[in-house]
Amino acid sequence: MTKQVRQLDRVVIRFAGDSGDGMQLTGDRFTSETAQLGNDISTLPNFPAEIRAPAGTLPGVSSFQVHFADFDILTPGDAPNVLVAMNPAALKANLADLPKGASIIVNTDEFTNRNLAKVGYAANPLEDGSLEGWNVAPVGLTSMTVKALESFEISKKDAERAKNMFALGLLSWMYSRPHESTLSFLERKFASRPELVAANIAAFKAGWNFGETTENFAVRYEVKPARMVPGNYRNITGNAALALGVVAAGVRSQLPVFLGAYPITPASDILHELSKHKKFGVTTVQAEDEIAAIGVALGASYGGALGVTTTSGPGVALKGETISLAVALELPLLIIDVQRAGPSTGLPTKTEQADLNMALFGRHGEAPVAVLAPRSPADCFNTALEAARIALTYRTPVILLSDGYIANGSEPWRLPETSELPDLRVEFATEPNGEDGKTFLPYLRDPKTLARPWAVPGTPGLEHRIGGLEKADKTGDISYDPANHDFMVRTRAARIEGIDVPDVEVEDPDGTARVLVLGWGSTYGPIGAAARALRQRGLAVAQAHLRHLSPMPKNLGTVLKSYDKVVIPEMNLGQLAGVIRSRYLIDAIAYNQVRGLPFTAAELEGVLEEVVKNA
Repeated sequence: MTKQVRQLDRVVIRFAGDSGDGMQLTGDRFTSETAQLGNDISTLPNFPAEIRAPAGTLPGVSSFQVHFADFDILTPGDAPNVLVAMNPAALKANLADLPKGASIIVNTDEFTNRNLAKVGYAANPLEDGSLEGWNVAPVGLTSMTVKALESFEISKKDAERAKNMFALGLLSWMYSRPHESTLSFLERKFASRPELVAANIAAFKAGWNFGETTENFAVRYEVKPARMVPGNYRNITGNAALALGVVAAGVRSQLPVFLGAYPITPASDILHELSKHKKFGVTTVQAEDEIAAIGVALGASYGGALGVTTTSGPGVALKGETISLAVALELPLLIIDVQRAGPSTGLPTKTEQADLNMALFGRHGEAPVAVLAPRSPADCFNTALEAARIALTYRTPVILLSDGYIANGSEPWRLPETSELPDLRVEFATEPNGEDGKTFLPYLRDPKTLARPWAVPGTPGLEHRIGGLEKADKTGDISYDPANHDFMVRTRAARIEGIDVPDVEVEDPDGTARVLVLGWGSTYGPIGAAARALRQRGLAVAQAHLRHLSPMPKNLGTVLKSYDKVVIPEMNLGQLAGVIRSRYLIDAIAYNQVRGLPFTAAELEGVLEEVVKNA
């Protein structure tokens, strides 16, 4: 049977099912296959907080959305073109996101009376006409998988579990994806159980062959590779990029890297990834709690290593006292906060940008630190290097604010050449620096950076006091002198304000925009997609995005005052907007949501269109 092949420029697919149906694995494998073809990619995993939520219920639905295209894309897509629904709960939880005319591939075997009743369906939606606005393809994914594997010596339960590979095979055929890497992955994943290797590969091939032979799918689709800067690429998540950025910082600084971490969603993968890189001088310690984790990291910095700790919002709250200690000690330290929805435990697997105020102000006393935020998964690598540069050069703690959307999402990343990476080498103090040539002054500062010397403990002749009590200028002796304390507080603040950061860049193609959209962190993609859509419709809008949040770029005030209106979209209740208003006296327009989900481009496009037309 010869099937039609149709060219598309972009597709958004969402895999959805129970948290035990392997939707994250399925989406990840489809993404890897897509990356091999050279498409631009953006993904959005979405899963419950429970390890195994109640099967067949709405709270237990797990999904993975992948957007791939033959051009540069910025978001995982506002709405799926295709939904793969493994059960009634997956259908009901995601149907509202599907535009009419979208395709639904549904696992009919799970549409039993019991499963329908669990999610409040009075009648089977596959039979009552309620899905007439969509292109529904009913497929018995479970039964067909079990039938394909009946000759294998595995349990029925193991056979049913392989239905996600059947679905992956079908979608891989439908969108002309390569599959060699998935077969190799299955061989590695189930290496200890050869029977499961054979069964899952057979299930994948059965799904592929079903697409090839069935009359239910008469069209196959192709999406050509995107044009990208020449180089070697890999698909990468934000957490993996942060981990590799930390490894690169260690190599480029010629310092050992020490990670003290306590597992917490959604930051734990950084610990997992860094633990694989011992050959690059990386030591990882899973501490007994958040306080211990930052304590050992700060101790490593005192000993001459690049100290790093990873966490999420609740952990930053616990680490606050030790961050203040690092401010007083004036030692380099990276604190990576992968933000999640709060307060308290909140929505631990959902995303938010609500830790900005805590990063900027959340310590006792006057304890300023540098704060940075990556804008995308791939940008996490460069932001980690920049955070290390600031920490090592200015002898300061640096908070890096990622979030769950960036951490778990993925996109293509061009592997940089070594020559493109910054030189982060550090000069430790090795001899006395006093005027008499015999005395070591631990708080005698570099006139340019205001950084104090970094002396590795045990260096002969460089013995000095360390601790949280206020130190005297230059000598480092304990001091209760009021004038000295005022001087030291102001000097530490001046050191942060004096950090060399690049000017903020503005994207304003024709220079006629009267409205500026200012963002930070993961809002970059939705803001950029919305601005791009408005410009294509003839509406002028400018975009600027902050990586450096403390200190802010020196030209930011001038940029803000160059526009009639400034709009700041954030996944919080207006934290950056509050800072901008107070610091620059700009009446910024805050647009906020805290739904645990990223903005959609269409939503921001509508908001910005109204502002632009009324400017």
